[in-house]
Amino acid sequence: MRATSMIRRILGMSKTIVEGIDLEGQELIAIVRPQWQKSRCGSCGTIAPRYERKPKPRRWRHLGHGSMKMFVEYQLWRVSCPICGGVKTERVPWARPGSHFTRDFEEFTAFLAQTTDKTTVTRLMGISWKTVGSIIDRLVLDYRDPERLEGLKRIGVDEFSYRRRHRYITTIVDHDTGKVVWSEKGHGAKALDRFLKVLGEEGRAQIELVSIDMAGGYKKAVRDGLPNAEIVFDRFHVQRLVSKALDEIRRELLRETRGTPEGKKLFKSRFALLRRWYRTRESEEEKLEEIRRTNQKLYRAYLMYQDFADILDIPDPDEAERALRGWMGWASRSRLRPFVKACRTIREHLDGILLYLRSGRLTNARVEGINNRIRVIARRAYGFHSAQALISMIFLCCGGITLNPPLPV
Repeated sequence: MRATSMIRRILGMSKTIVEGIDLEGQELIAIVRPQWQKSRCGSCGTIAPRYERKPKPRRWRHLGHGSMKMFVEYQLWRVSCPICGGVKTERVPWARPGSHFTRDFEEFTAFLAQTTDKTTVTRLMGISWKTVGSIIDRLVLDYRDPERLEGLKRIGVDEFSYRRRHRYITTIVDHDTGKVVWSEKGHGAKALDRFLKVLGEEGRAQIELVSIDMAGGYKKAVRDGLPNAEIVFDRFHVQRLVSKALDEIRRELLRETRGTPEGKKLFKSRFALLRRWYRTRESEEEKLEEIRRTNQKLYRAYLMYQDFADILDIPDPDEAERALRGWMGWASRSRLRPFVKACRTIREHLDGILLYLRSGRLTNARVEGINNRIRVIARRAYGFHSAQALISMIFLCCGGITLNPPLPV
């Protein structure tokens, strides 16, 4: 087998002809050219007449073999593109426009970045942090589905704090596919408004349901910008209102009875009170029984919390609504200030809570799951200084992008 044929098989590049090889120290250089006869514009890919050849050959970094680095080399043409209207650098089949790395190298780098930290990627691939980020940006632009915003009907909206001092990004997830379809720097109504502008009038009219937390900014933007959408409030945030009310009563009683026998009985009772009744441990049952005998106020708050959570589990929406309205009457007359306050908030958001009961229990669980993955990505990188760098990583790991790196079969 000829050396050029062997190198061509090792490279595994389509539409590429190997004309020669060279060895410079620990670097193997394959001299190549495109298989096509007519040059193509590097911007739009249109066949264009050649203008002149660049004075020096360009090298693209390819996947190495052991400790040996590998490059491909080609002397590029400039072309006169009739579509772009100017002189452009020609396109090559083995690399993306503007890149100094082959497609296989970039694909393998991004594949590693999906599963490990950038420091490990830089060490394995022999490139810098900044270069890894640039490669990820190019691949996301190349692989991100251009039709991801079409046909959206049910979406979830949430924010993520990527840096201290209130640095946020807003993430929008398609409930039907579980993929991130949009991510934008900022939070609240302004960030969501930018998404709605990109979505267009026809896309806004198609959206039927939006699941959000109980923050006022998103609620206003949805009501103003999505005429046909109904708002579903996430169960986790609704139930947290009541669990916070229960915990507030526990802490208030703990402060009042500190240093007394009654106060000692309240120590280490938080998880026993907040855990659902069917998951209570034996040691926690003893603690609850002690609270029932010695502290009627706290035990009544515990029963109200458990009853509320049970109502959200009722499969029949009409029965659940009747039970919820009965619970609100109980809470408003309970003379437990935190529960009266929580009941007032629930009454203000009642339409979205009832829609949760009638929408097949649609929650923000997908969005919260994506947020957990984003948190792992951020911790793996020890934080991000740039929102755009994090957004590219989100699309790479949570946007449904499937990579096919050159791996041995």
